Parts: sequence; structure tokens; C-alpha cells
Amino acid sequence: MKSLSYLNKYIIKYKWRILFGVIFMILSNYFGVEMPKIVKNSVNDFLGNVSNNHDFNSVLMLSLKLAGFYILLSILKGFFLFLTRQMLIIVSRYIEFDLKNEIYQQYQRLNFSFYKKNRTGDLMNRISEDVSQVRQYLGPGWMYTINLVILFFMVVFTMLKINVTLTLIVLAPLPIMSILIYRVSSKMNKLSKEVQEEQSLLSTIVQESFSGIRVIKAYIREREVQAKFNVSSEEFKNRSMRLVMTNALFMPTIVFLIGLSTLLTIYYGGILTYSKVITPGDIIAFIFYVNMLTWPFASVGWVTSINQRAAASQARINEFLEIKPEIVNQTTEKLGDIKSIQFENVSFAYDNSGIEAIKNISFSINEGETLGIVGRTGSGKSTILNLLTRLVDPQSGKIKVNEKDLKVINLDDFRAQSGVVPQDVFLFSDTIGNNIKFGLNADSVSEHDLVDVTKIAHVYHNIADFKDGFETLLGERGVNLSGGQKQRVSIARALIRKPKLLLLDDCLSAVDTETEDIILKSINANFKENLSVIVSHRVSSLRFATKIIVIENGEKVEEGTHDDLLKLNGIYAEMYQKQLTES
Repeated sequence: MKSLSYLNKYIIKYKWRILFGVIFMILSNYFGVEMPKIVKNSVNDFLGNVSNNHDFNSVLMLSLKLAGFYILLSILKGFFLFLTRQMLIIVSRYIEFDLKNEIYQQYQRLNFSFYKKNRTGDLMNRISEDVSQVRQYLGPGWMYTINLVILFFMVVFTMLKINVTLTLIVLAPLPIMSILIYRVSSKMNKLSKEVQEEQSLLSTIVQESFSGIRVIKAYIREREVQAKFNVSSEEFKNRSMRLVMTNALFMPTIVFLIGLSTLLTIYYGGILTYSKVITPGDIIAFIFYVNMLTWPFASVGWVTSINQRAAASQARINEFLEIKPEIVNQTTEKLGDIKSIQFENVSFAYDNSGIEAIKNISFSINEGETLGIVGRTGSGKSTILNLLTRLVDPQSGKIKVNEKDLKVINLDDFRAQSGVVPQDVFLFSDTIGNNIKFGLNADSVSEHDLVDVTKIAHVYHNIADFKDGFETLLGERGVNLSGGQKQRVSIARALIRKPKLLLLDDCLSAVDTETEDIILKSINANFKENLSVIVSHRVSSLRFATKIIVIENGEKVEEGTHDDLLKLNGIYAEMYQKQLTES
């Protein structure tokens, strides 16, 4: 349960609500404990009236009086129980809200490499299922536990006042229950953790199936995917059943022990009544009190299961929250306009594969220049852009912006001046207009601005053909647009920021050369004062570049203008001739 201590800061935050919840619970239980006393007095008074031959009217009036008082106590008990739930259960919802926000903020802080190492389904499970399990602990788990403690002391105190011996006999089975709880809790914790781990795997399979449904259907792999899902689902079911079996055997045992207490009450209480030590009403009150403890003690098994599940879930959440982001913004000092960028002997290798993607790369680019980066697939072109946007840091060498190390400049300010069009275009399930305005304050973007940038990106005529224009709602990942349209909308999204640094990562691969030529000419005309970096495996995309570098197996093998590289008659010239022939 140590992992749950992380929640103490939230408990302190809502301490007054919790305190009032406990006070209301004490009042609710107080009135509940008083109710069996009414029944006890009713039985004793009724037997006394019958033995003294009192008339029917006096017995009826006494019954109505006691019944009215009983109903009043019942109403008061229910009222304070309502207030208790309003305090404690609502606190659990508040903490759930805070915890989800904390996890989501951690998602935003963690760097690019973290997401390459972790499965989406597992990350989703931590903010949904794991947090829900923790909320159960903070809500019902806490409420029933506190209620049991308060009720137990109130009831036992009242029972002791009636008869000490009978109380001890009636409560004798309860230590056995405590031992059972202690023995089973560790097993339940282990089983709960196994269930949570398998559920994460199951979520990952489902998420990947949804994302890759077109590929699955195109390759007729529905049966294989279904079989994979069935294996994980079966394992999840088996692990859940083992947990349920433990709980199922546990709960009836508790109920049996409470029932045993009731039998002892009737048997030994009858002996004491016969000996005139206690009254028949005392036996009835004892039965009421034992039954009042039935649900709280029976819920111990369920609450233990909740607590163990919550502990396993919070341990997973803590493990995630304790991860420190590798990329940290170290200053709030303004960078100023981006004027120059230098790579000085930069090398980088991916942790998960160990492959050295970039080896001693050096180049520079200044304001008003366009750098073209070309190379075959897998040569390391996109890695250079990841380094330039500081999604990852190099293992050696330096990247400088305005003659300052990229690691020590204001990263937020740097990225705010950058417009990035990634190779893997991503569009949100929102309108086309909102997708383009993403990253800017929507109120600061006018319809005129949207028209301008979509014309530069040569996609305005496509948007105008849609019935709702910029208000056209896109499906998941922009599924209702073609590949070329998605790329051009993504380009418009970068251009609307009016970036000082424009980064295009092979983002024209899905458009024809004529459209590519129109887009590049428009960008060159409208953003000629800026720094631009164009990454491509197509030589035609780099025709307007001031300088071109050729990457081969992570190394810079050629550098120069288009004409200079053709004269070298090397890799660039070979690629140019081959693509020209194919064209």
C-alpha cells in the first residue's frame, strides 16, 4: 500500500471536505446506533404492558410514539449519510480529475523518445483504467473503511453496556476474519497487478487494430488479428477469474462468520434472559447490532480488493510520473528572431536499436537561405530534423541557433518561431479550419488568413469544393482526405504561423511534380526572408534550395548547389538522372 502514499498531497488539499465527511458519518452512525434502542424499549414496554393487562389504546399510542421516533432517527441517519457521500465521494472525483490532469501534463512533458519506447494502449490505460481503480479506493474504499471503524466502536461500546460476556462471545469470530483478510490481501495484490498488465496489452491490441484497420482488411488478416485478440482476451479472462475466485471464496466466509455471531447472540442471549440477566429487548437489540456490522465487515473483502487493485494501479502511475523528461527548457530568456543555425560534428544513435543514425554531420544555414537535405530512405534525413527541433539531443557535437547552444536557449520561443511539416502527416478529428489554426490562438486567425495560406499550399481549391469549406469535419487522422490533400493542409498549418524557420520533412511525396512545383514556388516567393530546411528523397523538391547536402548511411557525403552537385557526378547526380528517367 506504500504506493498510495503518493495521494497524500491530494488528501491534504481536500482535508476540510474529508473532515466534514467524517463528522457527518459519525452523526449518521450515531442515529443508526440509537435506532435499535427504540426497538429494544418497544419490545420491553410491549411485554410489560401485556403482562400488566394494559388496554389496547395505551399499547397503540405507545407503538405510534416509538414508531414515529424510529422514523425520525431513520430520516436523520439518511440525511447525514447523504451529506457523507456528498463530501467523500465528491472528493474522490476531484482527486480523479487532478490526477488525470497531472498524468496528462506528464504526457506533454515527456520527450519524443519516450513514445517510441512505450505502447499507446498502455499509456491510455494508465490515465483511464488505472485512475478509475485509484478513485474507487479514494471513494468507496475510504468511505466503507472509515464507516466500519466508527460503527464498530459505537456498536461495541453500546453492546458492552448491555452485557460484557455476551459481547465478547458475539465478537469472537471477528479475529478469524482479520486473519483471513491479512492472508488473502497479498495474493489479491499480485493477481490485481497481473490483471492490470494484461488489460494494458489488450488495450494496445485494440488500439492498433483500429489504427491499422485499412491495412488489416487490405491484407485479409482479420483472422490473425482476431486470434491475437482472443489469446490476450482469454488470458485477461483467466487472470480476472483467478482474482474473482479469491474474492468469491472470501466473501461467503465473512458472511458465515457474521451469521455465526447472530446464532451465538440468540443462544447465549436466551440463556441470560432466562436467568433474568438481560431482557428480551436486549437480545433483539444485539441482533440488530450484529446485523448492522454485517455489511461493513462483509465489505472488508471487497474494500480489500479495491485497495489492492488501487495500490497496483498507483504503482504503475507512480512509475510513469517518476520518469524525468530528457529534454528540458532551461531558460525563459527570449531568443530573438532566428538568424542562423549550425550543426557542428553532430552524432546521434537511437537507444532502442543502437543504430548510429547521424555521424559527424556539420552544416550551416543563415537567414534567407534554404537548405536541402537529400538521401535514400533510412539515410538519417528525418533524424536531422528531430535534432533541429530538439525532439532528441545529440550524443556528441553541438547544434547552435544564433550562435547559442540549442540546449540552453528558450525552447518554447524557438519552437514558436518554427513551422514543421512532419513526414507522417497527422490531422485531428476536427474541422479543416481548426486543423490549420492548430498551434495558434484561433481568435487571432481570420478567414482571409486561412484563404491566403491554403492558396500558397495549393489546397484552397480542394477545400472550396467541399460543401462546408473550412468547416468540413475530418474523420480520424483526416481519413476523408487524400494523401496529397492531407500533406497540403499540413503545409498550410505550418505556414499560417508565419515561421522564421520552416522545416519540410518529405511532405510533398504524395503530390505530383506539377503541384510540387507550384507549392515550392509559392513558399519561396512568400517566405524568402526566412530560413528553410527541406528534407526529401526526391531531387525535384530541392530545386529552389540555396545549398544541398547529400546524406548516405548517416554521413554527409556531398554538399553544394544543384549545379555543383551535378558536376561532381556522384550520388546526387545518380539520383537526379534516375528520377529524371523515371519521370
